[in-house]
Amino acid sequence: MDYIIVSIVALLGSGLTFFSGFGLGTLLMPVFALFFPIDIAIALTAIVHLLNNLFKLTLVGKKANIKTVLRFGLPAILFAFLGAYTLGKLTNLEPVFTYQFFDKSYQITVIKICISVLLIFFSLFDLIPKLKRLEFDTKYLPFGGALSGFFGGMSGHQGALRTAFLIRAQLSKEAFIATGVVIACFIDVSRIAVYAKDILELGNQLNYTMLGLATAMAFIGAYIGNKFLKKITINTIQIVVGVLLIVFALLLGIGVL
Repeated sequence: MDYIIVSIVALLGSGLTFFSGFGLGTLLMPVFALFFPIDIAIALTAIVHLLNNLFKLTLVGKKANIKTVLRFGLPAILFAFLGAYTLGKLTNLEPVFTYQFFDKSYQITVIKICISVLLIFFSLFDLIPKLKRLEFDTKYLPFGGALSGFFGGMSGHQGALRTAFLIRAQLSKEAFIATGVVIACFIDVSRIAVYAKDILELGNQLNYTMLGLATAMAFIGAYIGNKFLKKITINTIQIVVGVLLIVFALLLGIGVL
C-alpha cells in the first residue's frame, strides 16, 4: 500500500507542476514523512524533485528566459545552501517537549515545528484568493530568489513563492514554466549537495525501491502534464492540497507524525 500511495502522489504531483509551478515537493514530502524521519523525507523528496525537473528540462528547457533565470536563480542557489545548512542544525537540536498519549510517546522538535509553520504558510497560497493572485514587481526578483532558495533548501516548499515572483516577469506561459523548471533545478542541486553526506551515511536504511518508483512515476506525470493537461484548471486541486497540508502540518507540529 505504501508503494501505491507514493506512486499516485508522485504521478499527480508531477503533472500538476506544469500548471502551478509547484506541486510535486508539496505533495510528496508529507507522504515520504509517513515512512521516514522528517529530515530524510525532505532529502528524498529533493532527489525525486531534482530528477523530475531534469526530465522536464529536456521537455521545455529551451523556452526558458535566461535573463530571468540569472536574476532569480543565482540568489536562489546561494540561499538554498543556507537553508539546507539551517535544516541540518535544527535537526540536531533536542526535543522541545515530550508527552504521552494512550501509552505512546510523542516528541515535539524544533525541526518539526519549523516545517509545520512553513507548510501552513505555503498552504495559504492555495487557499486564500488574495494570496493566489499575489504578484511582485520584477525589480524584486533577486530578493524573491533569495527567499525562495532559502525555503527550498530548508523544506523544499519554495515553489509558491517562486511563482508569485516570476508571474510578474512578463513571460509567455511556456517561458514561465521553463524558467521555473531551470530555477528549481538550481535550488535542488544546491540543497542536495548539503544533504548528500547524510544520505550516504544512511545507506541501507533508505528504501531505494520506493525512491526509484516515485521518480519513475514523476517522469510519467511530467510527460502527461506537458502533453495533455495544460488547459485543466488547478483551482480545486490547490484547495484540496492546501487543506491537506494544514492537517498534516498540525499533526507534525504536535509530534504525531
